[in-house]
Amino acid sequence: MSDEIDPTPPVAPPQPPARSNNASRGSRQTATYLSKRLTAAGLRPVSKYGQNFLIDLNLVELIARSAEIGPSDIVLEIGTGVGSLTSIMAAQAGAILTVEIDQNLYQLASEELAPFPHVKMIQGDALKNKSTFRDDIMESIRDAKSRLPDDSKFMLVANLPYNVATPIVSNLLHQDPPPDRIVVTIQKELGERMVAGPGSKDYGALSIWIQATCRAEIVRILPPTVFWPRPKVDSAIVRLDVDHERRNAIPDLKYFHQTVRALFFHRRKFLRSVVISAMKGRLDKPAVDEILGHLGHGETARAEELNLEQITELVEALRQAELANEST
Repeated sequence: MSDEIDPTPPVAPPQPPARSNNASRGSRQTATYLSKRLTAAGLRPVSKYGQNFLIDLNLVELIARSAEIGPSDIVLEIGTGVGSLTSIMAAQAGAILTVEIDQNLYQLASEELAPFPHVKMIQGDALKNKSTFRDDIMESIRDAKSRLPDDSKFMLVANLPYNVATPIVSNLLHQDPPPDRIVVTIQKELGERMVAGPGSKDYGALSIWIQATCRAEIVRILPPTVFWPRPKVDSAIVRLDVDHERRNAIPDLKYFHQTVRALFFHRRKFLRSVVISAMKGRLDKPAVDEILGHLGHGETARAEELNLEQITELVEALRQAELANEST
């Protein structure tokens, strides 16, 4: 492990010395082992950080396997924990940046990851605020990517704490460079919202934002019993493959995301009322009515009934109308 990511493609990263891979990795994944390890260090899981450790080695390996990590790829991990998933990925990736908010876990993981020079650890919150990544995280990603082959992929692969899963995934899709792939363990309900279709109870702003930029699938549903401590809800491993062509076709990502969120803020209200409210002070009612009429959305239409293409057309029509207003 080093303070800077030291990519070493195309040669596969070195394996950690001393340990027998299967036996040691397996033991690190049990609740008993983790409990003893934390207790010996005078620690215990901290609920405010959303610490629920995945204790099934097969599932930890499934996360890494689902990401299809190559020897020239760069991986961002949010929530290092004790470094179990990180160690598995370190045997596959060209470079890893892993972020841990808990200073005590950071120290434990530092010992675990010491044999890997191409792994960089950051201690602290990955988010500068609710809607922005820390500058040094993306700077480190860009630096590592510049020193890796042109065909290298950038991925987020992590067992994400529930309380930061939405802002982490949503904000990363705004970043430059955007990820090529995201494989994360999150709350099942959140995963279902990401893949939901029009008219379903889970369909909303997050569904649109994810599907407008990615191809999304739920890889596996995970019961509480495979975590320690056990969460109160089911979890899911979700894979998002960023569709760069689709993402690049959105003229203004920030405007699109903000407007979609506004359209679903009052999901049960009629679409006209929602759009008028969202465009208050920016477009008048006649302008809104003209746009909705042109797109064929009647008085009883609701945002939750519109598919991705219809939402995209509506948001772009609103954006163009605002630009036309500004130029007059």
